[in-house]
Amino acid sequence: MAKPAKQEFVQHITPRNENFSQWYTDVVLQTDLMDYTPVRGAIAMKPYGNRIWELIRESLDKRFTETGHENVSLPMLIPESLLLKEAEHVEGFAPEVAWVTQGGNEVLAERLAVRPTSETMFCTMFAKWVHSWRDLPMKYNQWCSVMRWEKTTRPFLRTSEFWWQEGHTVHATAEEAQEETLLMLEIYRELCEDVLAIPVFSGLKSEKEKFAGARATYSVEAMMQDGKALQAGTTHNFGTNFAIPFEIKYLSKDGDLKYCHETSWGVSTRLIGAVIMTHGDERGLKLPPRVAPFQAVILPIAAHKGGVMEHCEKALDQIKAAGIRVKLDDRDNVSSGWKFNEWELKGVPLRLEIGPRDIENDVATYMRRDTFEKGTLPLENLAEEVKKLLDEIQENMFAQALAFREAHTKNVYSFEELNEQVQGGYAKTMWCGSLECEENIKEQTGATSRNMPFDQTPIGDKCVCCGEKAQKVMYFSKAY
Repeated sequence: MAKPAKQEFVQHITPRNENFSQWYTDVVLQTDLMDYTPVRGAIAMKPYGNRIWELIRESLDKRFTETGHENVSLPMLIPESLLLKEAEHVEGFAPEVAWVTQGGNEVLAERLAVRPTSETMFCTMFAKWVHSWRDLPMKYNQWCSVMRWEKTTRPFLRTSEFWWQEGHTVHATAEEAQEETLLMLEIYRELCEDVLAIPVFSGLKSEKEKFAGARATYSVEAMMQDGKALQAGTTHNFGTNFAIPFEIKYLSKDGDLKYCHETSWGVSTRLIGAVIMTHGDERGLKLPPRVAPFQAVILPIAAHKGGVMEHCEKALDQIKAAGIRVKLDDRDNVSSGWKFNEWELKGVPLRLEIGPRDIENDVATYMRRDTFEKGTLPLENLAEEVKKLLDEIQENMFAQALAFREAHTKNVYSFEELNEQVQGGYAKTMWCGSLECEENIKEQTGATSRNMPFDQTPIGDKCVCCGEKAQKVMYFSKAY
């Protein structure tokens, strides 16, 4: 009788230090987060990847609700005439717009843009909905997908169609709009650091890098394990830039007709890419507990032996009742070793094993995905102990990412230092504020300005590029 075929599971993942880009693609595909579709540059998010996005969404939705925002849904098709109303905005998006020119057998009299973003549609509706000061502020958010005809694409980081949230608000005063812009920036910082365990730099974008049509753009910038920056979220203060062409006015308390002040802000599924590239390793994903589809997995060891499955099911019920996302892997067609590898690959933060020896000792054996540390937890009050351990894992993953970022961020005082530093990290330096210097730095080093931190304590007095008097502290790095 022929021997059964040997089970194979661990597939080759390219080492990060050998080819970081290929490592990323290997991890994305082997962990079953997504798959390619017949549509150019568009992906299908599979259940595991989609669940990560749902958890991000749930976390943000809670914060949006707490700060007085409401969810709405607007059309995905935008008449060309609306896009043309704000010249700077349409110029910024024109190269990426996909157009609908025919409906059924009818050639359309006016092209319809597949929404690259919804400022113009929101502005059109705000002009209808806002009448007096009593209607303000209007603070709306939309969860949807958008289409941008990207030249080069990469799963989650840059795709032709992607999922995001876009917030749009209107206010009576410039002060209220600025307060909203900074509030949402803080919410994004909190999401990145407290939920995704990704440290970020918050600050103001340069004029060159701001959103098309905005008066000011702010961002949270993360560092990936190859030292490159990833813009994790942006908030924009529009002032009256859109309100004037779209005639968004309100009747003030004193009877004057005034223009509204607007903001917009958004994050997208590129945050999934950020989680992968901040925390992953050669064994696959490494997910922070607060965004992991399964925070813990229970594996029966020698499941056929008396009492094992009963103890596993009891542990499952206890942990689930504590509000922890947990899975019991009771498959009998694969080995324990196969399961170990699979759940490590998928980045589950905590693995719990319960077998005959564990039952004898009234414990469950655990393995942490963040450190690979092994130990035991008492079966009594298991849920409480698991919760503590998950909190420790969350905090440790943030600490590890922060230590990496700090080790790869350096104050630089010369162009040569800057060029060397941006090959694998952030350069914090002084900048004169000129577009010419910003473009020269990009042309000669490949690095772009990321943002200006709110703490503008000078670290020198001369621009790193031209040597003239410096105006701003700026972070530069190569970026996704």
